[in-house]
Amino acid sequence: MADLAQATQQRAARTRWLLLAPALVILLIAASGPLLITLVYSFLTPGDYGGVEWQFSVDAWFNVVMQRDIFDDTLGFSDAHLSIFARSVKLSLMTTVLCLFFGFPTAYFIATRPKKQRDLWMLLIIIPFWTNLLIRTFAVVELVRNEGTVNTLLLWLGVIDAPIQMLYTEFSILVGMVYVYLPLMVLPLYAAMERLDFSLVEAAYDLYATRFQVLRRVIVPLVKPGVVAGSILVFVPSLGAYVTPRVMGGGNQLMIGNLIELQFGQGRNWPLGAALSITLLGIVMLALLLYVRAAGSEEPHRG
Repeated sequence: MADLAQATQQRAARTRWLLLAPALVILLIAASGPLLITLVYSFLTPGDYGGVEWQFSVDAWFNVVMQRDIFDDTLGFSDAHLSIFARSVKLSLMTTVLCLFFGFPTAYFIATRPKKQRDLWMLLIIIPFWTNLLIRTFAVVELVRNEGTVNTLLLWLGVIDAPIQMLYTEFSILVGMVYVYLPLMVLPLYAAMERLDFSLVEAAYDLYATRFQVLRRVIVPLVKPGVVAGSILVFVPSLGAYVTPRVMGGGNQLMIGNLIELQFGQGRNWPLGAALSITLLGIVMLALLLYVRAAGSEEPHRG
């Protein structure tokens, strides 16, 4: 009987693997395949008119952070690339912080509404996803351009004498990315707060805790998984954002995604574009690792 049961389990396991095989093959080809091609391209020589030549070279990886002077062939850091990397990380972190700053009270407000009203509020949060990203970005452009809503209102109120240059600056990129990615912060925060036992909050108030103490010692620790998930959902896509920096930055404030597109397009340096893509992937993986370790380091203290 034991042998029969073991044979049955083995057949069931083989059946499950056979059923999973098509999906696994598709994932392997669709996900790992392009990544492997990109990695291979990063070690090749750029073609004269785009594409690659099948000659091994590490120049692309060298040019990610270093460059040679065109006159005396001396080595130096690639200031342009490093400044773009720094700007991308800085704006992504600021976007994450601002989305958390605005998203936390928004999610708390929705979670504390009567149950019948929550669906309506969540619908209002989700509605922007029904509109194309490019259209939403141009809507923000209409707000911050020199003849836009904000400058027109400030001029009408007499606060300023001339329009403030907001478009094509880091500020406009930041505003655009916060607007685009804010729902990605609200959704996981709301999911965490909806499961929050508010009797604990009431107990804290009964023990004469202040509002700030309740927030710091009760609410934030209990909804931390939502904070971590929302931060990841905002930081990762904002780090590789292309459309919003391109439209709001006007080509003057490049981010990593724009730099990669530039190498595959006008620069015609596919190996460098591939190396930059793998570098971006490494930064994202490092950020995810730090998030996971930060979240996991406090797990023992919750018990």
